[in-house]
Amino acid sequence: MRVVFGAGSLSSLPAEVTALGLRRVLVLCGPRQEDTAKLIASSLGDRAVGILPEATMHVPAATASRAVEVATALGADGCVAVGGGSSIGLGKAVAKELGLPVVAVPTTYAGSEMTPVWGLTSDGVKRTGRDPRVLPVSVIYDPTLTVSMPAALSVTSGFNAIAHAVEGLYAPDASPIVSLMAEEGARSLVSALPGVVADGSDLTARTAAFHGAWLCGAVLGATTMSLHHKLCHALGGTLGLPHAETHTVVLPHVLAFNAPFAPAAVSALSRAFDTTEPARYLWDLADSLGAPGSLCELGMSFADIDEIADAVVATPYANPRPVTRDIVASLLRAAWEGALTE
Repeated sequence: MRVVFGAGSLSSLPAEVTALGLRRVLVLCGPRQEDTAKLIASSLGDRAVGILPEATMHVPAATASRAVEVATALGADGCVAVGGGSSIGLGKAVAKELGLPVVAVPTTYAGSEMTPVWGLTSDGVKRTGRDPRVLPVSVIYDPTLTVSMPAALSVTSGFNAIAHAVEGLYAPDASPIVSLMAEEGARSLVSALPGVVADGSDLTARTAAFHGAWLCGAVLGATTMSLHHKLCHALGGTLGLPHAETHTVVLPHVLAFNAPFAPAAVSALSRAFDTTEPARYLWDLADSLGAPGSLCELGMSFADIDEIADAVVATPYANPRPVTRDIVASLLRAAWEGALTE
């Protein structure tokens, strides 16, 4: 894929679309990005055949089907997906079904734009997979598009990206270069997020955060997801918990659990965070930036723990430390209560 990076880089979108030979582009977004989508469509002129502002969390299968129908009816030959993981995930759903190229214009730090990973939620179950067709062919990182992102979402989407780096470091298919990317991506984000919260218009901090998101997303695209992502997929798909916030709450718990079995990952994160306790560092950083600290705060009921534990062990992901249902339930209880155990 191509990556265009830097403040003002959105202006290069028409040239990207032209270089790809696209003539009938459908712009996909969520309701919050509709104004930006209209600006994008205007810049593309008659090459933009429509805007579908219906992206939502966890990419419901019905929403994906609707996007495929609209793209087909309009004769679209490509999509521009503007927004966070929900919008880009919707673009991937269209690419998966129709083979249309996707140009991604991310406005959060989720990192989905750098991966061939797709996700769809149906009947309370979130399924994920990998398909090279869904990898965006071009990504435009313009930090000016993130200035309007609320501080709370900036923090949680940043933690979402950090989670990709953390799991990439102890993935069964980790590699030296990807591990370097993970370490640098995590370092960039934890360094940038306090500045983003202090001054949302700080483009230096916003640029550094996007740099981290790019690297962390690429790590996810190159490695296998483990227990943390499985937990978040189950919590989101089954209970509808907010995606980025769930990643933020769960990550320190899973990292603390896996740490004794992942010394190389702990060493890399210790360097990145300048600490000897990376799980505690992430816990404290999230708290200092006002992020939610428990699954209870996100709307999960204590009674949901058993259902989620069953779902996680039913189709487990690879993990450096052996996982049982009792362990998963214990991790969920700690995350629900907001009490980090190491």
